[in-house]
Amino acid sequence: MKRFLVPSALILFLVTSPALAQDAAAESSTKIDSGDTAWMLVSTGLVLLMVPGLALFYGGMVRRKNVLGTMMHSMVALAIIGIQWFLFGYCLAFGESQGGIIGWSSRLLGLGGIYSDEVFPGYHIPVFVHCMYQGMFAIITPALISGAIAERIRFGPYCLFIFLWATLVYDPLAHWVWAVQWTGDKAGQPAGWLGAMGALDFAGGTVVHIAAGLSGLAAILVLRKRLGYPEHAIHPNSMVLCLVGAGLLWFGWFGFNGGSALASNGLAGSALTASQVAAAAAVLSWMTAEWIHRGKPTALGLASGLVAGLVAVTPASGFVPPLGALFIGLAAGLICYVAVCLKPFAKYDDSLDAFGVHGVGGFLGALLTGVFASEVLYQHGAGSTDPVGKLASGHLAQVGVQLVAAISAVVYSFVISFVLVKVIDMTWGFCLDARSENEGLDRSEHGEIGFDLGPSMDLVPEAPMLEPRAAMAPPNGEKRFTAVVEGVKNGDLIHAWSELCQTGSRPPSPEFTAVYPYMTTVQGNRFRFRGGDPAVIKDNLQRLFRSRFGGGAPIKVNVES
Repeated sequence: MKRFLVPSALILFLVTSPALAQDAAAESSTKIDSGDTAWMLVSTGLVLLMVPGLALFYGGMVRRKNVLGTMMHSMVALAIIGIQWFLFGYCLAFGESQGGIIGWSSRLLGLGGIYSDEVFPGYHIPVFVHCMYQGMFAIITPALISGAIAERIRFGPYCLFIFLWATLVYDPLAHWVWAVQWTGDKAGQPAGWLGAMGALDFAGGTVVHIAAGLSGLAAILVLRKRLGYPEHAIHPNSMVLCLVGAGLLWFGWFGFNGGSALASNGLAGSALTASQVAAAAAVLSWMTAEWIHRGKPTALGLASGLVAGLVAVTPASGFVPPLGALFIGLAAGLICYVAVCLKPFAKYDDSLDAFGVHGVGGFLGALLTGVFASEVLYQHGAGSTDPVGKLASGHLAQVGVQLVAAISAVVYSFVISFVLVKVIDMTWGFCLDARSENEGLDRSEHGEIGFDLGPSMDLVPEAPMLEPRAAMAPPNGEKRFTAVVEGVKNGDLIHAWSELCQTGSRPPSPEFTAVYPYMTTVQGNRFRFRGGDPAVIKDNLQRLFRSRFGGGAPIKVNVES
């Protein structure tokens, strides 16, 4: 009997062992890995920290009267996009693919059909964690756009814009690049049309930075410039805030790029290393170019350079070796610096260089990803044999694929954003009126101030706070009057006056010396004075501008009380 049992057991083992192995593999593929999940929880927090980091970075770059309003543009995205994403944004971006264009899955709406132990296809992290991690990307991307149109937009229309933009621009783009198959033999494989085509975007060069930069450019072209730009210099209110914000962005970017491996593995370490190298290289190249060009390296240049390097390496971080990241960083610092310097010649008002850094840097990084991507590096880091396009191994076509992906992101984000901003501006009004802009975003839009630099009121808690009223006459008793200059365009007039006010080797003209001590403000063609003889000032001001624009210029000055 025993001699029949042994062969039978052996046959049974041989028959059932493949099935048991398949069951074990299936169970392993759907099992949550605690190490991967822990890293993704940390990465989610790191990317969230980038939002207040961006708020400080942008807030330090604007004028003091706009610091709070500018920071609100970043912080409010945490609320608006945070709700939009979990309700339906995640479904549109990562749901079952509908022809590679958009996602949809009813059980992802509000995450109502997802259990806490369900894993994201192809990885070992919960769907909940993947949703929250990707949600941080969705939050910070529209906040980046605010830098292009800072200091001149109303808060309400901006809130509506970022909600619609996330739905109509970000979610479809994220699906095109990052969506995966949820079921079947191809679970975890690319499902969006750009991803299936082989486009490489490790952490958001096309989805985040190209989209934000080109959307910002579209908004710039629709909306007016800031009052006084470019005739008057507009300086940052606090480079201390700006550098602190830049440092937080650098810190959080390790989660932005390193977390995009969606696992705690060699790929995450490779992406983190590439991020550090590229950021440091871009700081050096931007700072060196500025030092040579302008004579001094600035703190703003350092901050802008490190962001440019991180932007450019974002799509490449998981695919390129450290030396490739070094070249990407050096190129990004130099090219983005040139792009920002060309802004006055192009005559567009990119308030905080969102297009010059994110648009240009993102496009550059997307192309260079195809140049430096290494299949061997990626496969060893991911523990995978999936093919990866690369020029280094002879696949020049990858650069063409990257170009198609980048141009697709450029065209789609620019066109949709242009239409969105135009419609909102025509129906609601996107920009502040002149009085509100002069007062500043903090007071006009929020009724607060970012920095209370007035005298302390701690000793007089009982005293009611009263709004100051305009004085009927100046405190020193000097008479105020206005001189209106006619016969020359306001822009040319302001530009000429700004040049007259500059120091130089030659002493100022007698006409300028007779006028300048009494002038208080200038707006358009209206020059306000306090004290002095109106007739004398009128005569000197008229001679001053006639000599500036030529003796035959039909310039006339009228005095108003």
